[in-house]
Amino acid sequence: MTVPVIGIAELKQHFKTGKAGLLQAFRDAEPTVGAATGLMRKLARHVDATLQTLWRQAGLPEGAALAAVGGYGRGELFPYSDVDVLLLLPDGLEPYQPGPLKASIEAFITACWDIGLEIGSSVRTVDECVSEAAGDVTVQTALLEARLLAGAKPLFKRFEQHIAAAMDAKAFLRAKVLEMRQRHTKYDETPYALEPNCKESPGGLRDLQLLIWIARAAGLGKTWTQLAAKGLITPFESRQLQRNEGVLKLIRARLHVVAGRREDRLVFDLQNAVAESFGYQASKAQRASEVLMRRYYWAAKAVSQLNQILLLNLEEQITGSQNAPMRRIDERFLDRAGMLEVASDDLYERDPHAILETFVVYQRTPGINGLSARTLRALYNARELMNSAFRRDPVNRATFVRILQQPEGQTHAFRLMNQTSVLGRYLWVFRRIVGQMQHDLFHVYTVDQHILMVLRNVRRFFIPEHAHEYAFCSQLAAQFEKPWLLYIAAIFHDVAKGRGGDHSDLGAREVRRFCREHGLAKADAELVQFLVQHHLTLSRVAQKEDLSDPEVIETFAKKMGDARHLTALYLLTVADIRGTSPKVWNAWKGKLLEDLYRLTLRALGGARVSMDVEIEARKQEARQDLALRSMLPGTEGPLWETLTVSYFARHDASDLAWHARSLWRHVQSTVPVVRARPSPVGEGLQVLVYAPDQQDLFARICGYFDSAGFNILDAKVHTTRQGFALDTFQIISPDQELHHRDLVSLVESKLAQALAATGPLPEPRRGRLSRRVKSFPFTPRVTLRPDERAQHWLLSISSSDRAGLLYAIARVLARHHINLQLAKISTLGERVEDTFLVDGAALQQNKLQLQIESELLDAVSLPS
Repeated sequence: MTVPVIGIAELKQHFKTGKAGLLQAFRDAEPTVGAATGLMRKLARHVDATLQTLWRQAGLPEGAALAAVGGYGRGELFPYSDVDVLLLLPDGLEPYQPGPLKASIEAFITACWDIGLEIGSSVRTVDECVSEAAGDVTVQTALLEARLLAGAKPLFKRFEQHIAAAMDAKAFLRAKVLEMRQRHTKYDETPYALEPNCKESPGGLRDLQLLIWIARAAGLGKTWTQLAAKGLITPFESRQLQRNEGVLKLIRARLHVVAGRREDRLVFDLQNAVAESFGYQASKAQRASEVLMRRYYWAAKAVSQLNQILLLNLEEQITGSQNAPMRRIDERFLDRAGMLEVASDDLYERDPHAILETFVVYQRTPGINGLSARTLRALYNARELMNSAFRRDPVNRATFVRILQQPEGQTHAFRLMNQTSVLGRYLWVFRRIVGQMQHDLFHVYTVDQHILMVLRNVRRFFIPEHAHEYAFCSQLAAQFEKPWLLYIAAIFHDVAKGRGGDHSDLGAREVRRFCREHGLAKADAELVQFLVQHHLTLSRVAQKEDLSDPEVIETFAKKMGDARHLTALYLLTVADIRGTSPKVWNAWKGKLLEDLYRLTLRALGGARVSMDVEIEARKQEARQDLALRSMLPGTEGPLWETLTVSYFARHDASDLAWHARSLWRHVQSTVPVVRARPSPVGEGLQVLVYAPDQQDLFARICGYFDSAGFNILDAKVHTTRQGFALDTFQIISPDQELHHRDLVSLVESKLAQALAATGPLPEPRRGRLSRRVKSFPFTPRVTLRPDERAQHWLLSISSSDRAGLLYAIARVLARHHINLQLAKISTLGERVEDTFLVDGAALQQNKLQLQIESELLDAVSLPS
C-alpha cells in the first residue's frame, strides 16, 4: 500500500494550526490542573503524529527506530518545551559517511525544523547509547524515559534492555543528588526567590522529576501511585504530590502561553499577565501577581517538604541504610546514621510537646545533620496538632524559648522549622508572611526568607569562625549578653509587613505580646520591643542626616538611651541590611553605620559632643599622618587656613592628611586639580576635586561620572574662603577588571579634561531600566524644607534608580544657581534615597521653589 506524501508546506500549516488551536482552547478554559495536563498530553500526541508522518516519508532503513527522550519521552509537552528525539540505528550502519542514509537523516531533521519543530536530535546505535549514558548522567537520564514513536520495535526493545542492564541505581542516585544540590545552590537554596524558575528552583518541577527518575532507575515505580503501593510514600503524600505537581505544571504552562516562548522563570515582567490569565484581580491589599506568587510558593514549599521525605526513603531503599545501626538519644529520639529519628511514628500524636522538643534535641546532639524521612513524615502529619491550644501551652512556650537560648544551632533549627511548617504553625503571625513578596526594589527574598537571613547574620556575629566577615560586629557581639534577645528581634522585625500601616509599630506590638506570653523579664522585653520598633532608625540617620552636626548625634543618643540599646540596634541593623540583597550592602554604608555608632557611644558615655575638641583631635592625627609620610611640618597650613569648621567636621583625619598632601602646592591653582586613590573603606575609589568654584561644577563632575558609568556612593562638597571648591566623592567602578592604579590614572586625567571643557552641560546618559524598576515603578518624591537654623535647605529625593539620575538632579540645581553643601547618596537596590544640603537665592521665593521641585520631579521620573 502506497503512503500518500504530504508536502512540507501543508504539514507545516497543519502542525501550526493544530498547535494554535490547542493553545487557544487552553487559554479559554478554566485554569485547572486537569486543563494543563490535558494540554500537555494533547501537544505530545500532536507532535507524535507529525514526527511519525515525517518519519514515514524520510526513507530511513526499516531496522531503524525513532524514540522520544527526555521530557518529551514522558508523553507530556509544555507549549514551548524542547522536543528531544533519538534516531536509533542498527549496528553496522554509518550515518556520518556520505550516502543515502546520511542524506535521509539530514532530510528528516531539516524537515522537522522547516515545519516549526525545534527538535534536539541524536543519532546512535544501542551500544553507543550505553557508552554515552555511562559517561554522562544527563544522557542516562534522558534515555531512561525513552518512548518509541516509530520504526523497529525489536531494536527499541533491545535498547531498553541494554539501558536497564547498564543502570547502577546507587551511582545514579549519587549523581542526581549531587546534581540537585548544585542546582539548589545556583538558586540560593530557596524556593522563595522573587523571580523563581518554576522548573529548576528548589521546590520546582525538576525536584519532582528527580524523584521519579531515581525510582525508575531502581525499578521502584514510575508514578506516585506506584511509589505509594511500594510503601515509599503514604496515600496522603501521594495525593499531595499529585496536587502540587499539578499546580506547578499549570503555572508553567500558563507562563509559556503568556510569554509566547519557552520561559520558565516567573519574571516580574510576566507575573501580572500570568496572574490575570488565572483570573486573579488586584485589590487594595495586594497585586494580582502576589496572589499568584503566594500560590506558587505554597506549592513549592510542599514539594520541598515531600521531596525531602521521599528522597530519604529512596536513599534508604537503594543503599540499604534503613538497616544502619541506631543510637538511642533518649526514650523519644534516635540517631540513625547522623539523622534525627523519632522512636515511633505516633510520637507527636501521643506527645505533642515532642514537636518543638525535636529541634532542641537537633541543636544539642553532636553529630546530628538533619531529620530522617520518618521524622519529616511525622512532622508533616502533625501539622493539625499545632493549633491554638498548642500555641498557648506553657510547656511549648518554654521549649520555644529554649530553642532560642541554645548555645548553637539556631540558624539551621529555624530553617528546618520553617521548611517543616512548624515555625508558622507555632508563631501564627509568622505564617502570614510565608511566601509574601516585597515590592520595595531592594529585597530579593520573600519576607520569611529575609527574616531567616537576618537571623543567620545575627547568629554569625556570635560564631568565632565568622569573625573575619564582620570584625567590629563580632567584637561587639562577644561582649553582648543574651544574644537570644537579638534572635527574637530578628524574627519579629519585619513580621508585620504587608498589613498596611507602619510595620515597625505593628511588629513592636506583636513582639510585645510574644514577650509577655513567653515570660521575658521586663528589661529584656523592653529591649526587644525597642529593636523591632526602631530597626530602621539607625540606618536612616546614618544615611540621611549630617553626622558632623552635634545636635544630630545628641538627639539620636537620647533615643538610644544607653549603650546596650545602641549596640543591639547596631548589630540588628547590619544584619538586616546584609539580609536584603547582595547589592544593597557596601563598605561605605558600613562606615557610615560604624561612624554613627562610635559618635553616639561617646555621647552616651557622658562626654558632650564638642566639635572643637573633635576637630583638634582630627587635625593632630592628620599632622602625625603627614609626618609619617615625610612631609615637612606646616605642610597643611596653606590649605587649612582657607577652610571653615564644616570642612573639618565632615572629614576624618585620613582625608585631612590626603587633601593637604595633594593640594599644598595648588592652593591658588586656576587649573582644576583631580586626585584619586583606592577608597580607605576598602571598596571603589575616593576622588578629590579642587577648582575655582562655579555654578555648574558639581553637575560637570556628576556628568563625567555618569558618562563613564561610575556609581557615586557619597559626595562632600565645600567652598573655601577664597572661593575654591573642594569636593570629595566615593565612587564604585563599573569595570572590575581594571587594576586600581589604572582606574586612578583614568579618573585623574579624564575628569580634569571634563572640568576644563566649556559650553552647555551635556545631556544625561539614558541607560536601560532594570526589569524590577519597570515592573515595580516607585513613585518619586521630592521634599524641600529649611533646616532647623533656617540657614540652609534640606532636599530629599526618593525615586527608582537609573543611569544618569544624580547628574539629572545636579543639572536642575545648576540651572537655578543652587549651591550644594553636602550630598548623601543612598542606593537601596533599584531605589535611591538621596539627601542634599543646599542654599541659594531662588529657594527664598515660593514660586521659584515650586518650579525647582517640579523640575526635580521631572528629572527623576522614569521615562514614559
